[in-house]
Amino acid sequence: MLRTLLLLAALAVCGVGLAAHLAGHRDATPFAVWGGVIAAAVLFERWRYRTHGAARDDGWQPTPERFIDPESGQAMRVFYNPRTGERRYERADAAADGTPRA
Repeated sequence: MLRTLLLLAALAVCGVGLAAHLAGHRDATPFAVWGGVIAAAVLFERWRYRTHGAARDDGWQPTPERFIDPESGQAMRVFYNPRTGERRYERADAAADGTPRA
């Protein structure tokens, strides 16, 4: 909810700044730039830390790491792919058998 609100606010600031810049207000450029930077950061963060379902035969190994996801409040497990170095996060109850879901 908070991410969505921040994304919408950042896009609004970017749009207003861009419209003002195009209307001839040169001092509005920082609003367009910073609105775009914040919107990009929110989108990157959402993409980077999303939870995945991993194929069982792609070399994913469960790790002993566990944590409580601050957004959902659910217990999460961490899986690691030694070939790529990538980490994936899944709900602990969804991965109870020790292998990531496909």
